[in-house]
Amino acid sequence: MPTDTPITHVSDTARWVALYRAMESERPDALFHDQFARRLAGPQGEEIMRRLPRAREFAWPMIVRTAVMDELILRAIERDGIDTVVNLAAGLDTRPYRLPLSPSLRWVEADLPDVIEYKEQALARERPASVLERRKIDLTDEPRRRAFFSQIGVAARQVLVITEGLLIYLTREQVAALARDLAEQRPFRFWLIDLSSPRLLKFMDKTWSKPFAQGGAPFQFAPAEGTRFFEPLGWREVEWRSMWEESLRLKRTMRLAWLWNIVARFSSAARREEGRRMSGVALLERRKAGW
Repeated sequence: MPTDTPITHVSDTARWVALYRAMESERPDALFHDQFARRLAGPQGEEIMRRLPRAREFAWPMIVRTAVMDELILRAIERDGIDTVVNLAAGLDTRPYRLPLSPSLRWVEADLPDVIEYKEQALARERPASVLERRKIDLTDEPRRRAFFSQIGVAARQVLVITEGLLIYLTREQVAALARDLAEQRPFRFWLIDLSSPRLLKFMDKTWSKPFAQGGAPFQFAPAEGTRFFEPLGWREVEWRSMWEESLRLKRTMRLAWLWNIVARFSSAARREEGRRMSGVALLERRKAGW
């Protein structure tokens, strides 16, 4: 692999994102507290942060994404009777340890073997709040993936699937296949994703696209049709949280945000909606017969 990039594999991004959680957790007004994040990020996470262009400047969308997903996960468990959460490409996420979860909730994490092994070692002495299972699996291996989903579906009643920070690294064909496989399982009711637009990927071409592509983790999935991409695959959007709007609500936004807000006031309704859809978190629901 090239030596001029801090990213050498897509799994490296887990350490990078963990460091963002550590940075937020150490603030006096933190939106969430992840006491394990800095430990999990390790020296490699620090190195990625140091060498990635404008990494600290663009901490806000990662922090906002985490906080918004926390809210939606807890709400789904409480309001919608979710008994099983499946976190695909879970990386170094620590929600089973840091969220106020029921001891009876089943939480399943799936990721590559090296990621799971590193995480198990780092958290060996920690106790999760819920029932926690980990599965070592390459999610691009379709037969194994389908078998894994089937095993979960047999034992669950209401499932929430999470793919935080995953889809952008996949091709359209890979995302479509994943969506179909998830929709095959009747208990898989909700799917929580983060989604980018082609406009955002074009912006990222100036900052992060090159080092990520050199490290074997190119940005790929950013459908122009947004969440409508998922409709023929068995899923429909039930909620959209704009990253920009949520950053203002949570007071974790970019520099000069006030100026962009002024500019937006003079934009057309279509242009403002495009801005809302530039990046965000979407809650999808499995489509039922007749919808």
